[in-house]
Amino acid sequence: MIKKKKIAYIPEEEMSNDKFKKVKEKLKECQKEKENYLTQAQRARADLINYRRRQEEKIIPEIVAIGQTSIIHKILPVLDSLEVGAEKNKDVEKIREQMISVLKECNIEEIKAVGEKFNPEFHEAVEQVKSDKNSGIIIQQVQKGYLFNNKLLRTSKVKVAK
Repeated sequence: MIKKKKIAYIPEEEMSNDKFKKVKEKLKECQKEKENYLTQAQRARADLINYRRRQEEKIIPEIVAIGQTSIIHKILPVLDSLEVGAEKNKDVEKIREQMISVLKECNIEEIKAVGEKFNPEFHEAVEQVKSDKNSGIIIQQVQKGYLFNNKLLRTSKVKVAK
């Protein structure tokens, strides 16, 4: 608990000129110190507000991306089924094309595989096949892989030349 000191006010006339000057100087110092503390507090508050704003600008897009990724992971098997159905039916092909265009608008892109050199970052080898092509070249794609905002969403499952 803070003890309060009793303050006694002395009229200017009773105070000596020397004491009066010292008190005035002390008062000026206290006012400068108060202004300094006030400025520091205002800067700290502004820094905090700016920090929060920057964090919100960073975090909100990340949360949205996580939500989109979750939904897209659920949509990709549907797209795979449409790929199979599109080979037999032109109407299903149109639906597949619409789905692909929607995914492109969401920054989803297909990973190129056939004819490319095998890259373990983007491709998952399910089989090695003897071929007349150079070793390490992808011969067939079993399942398509996708990137979302240039980050791996799903690897391509491929067959690679031996």
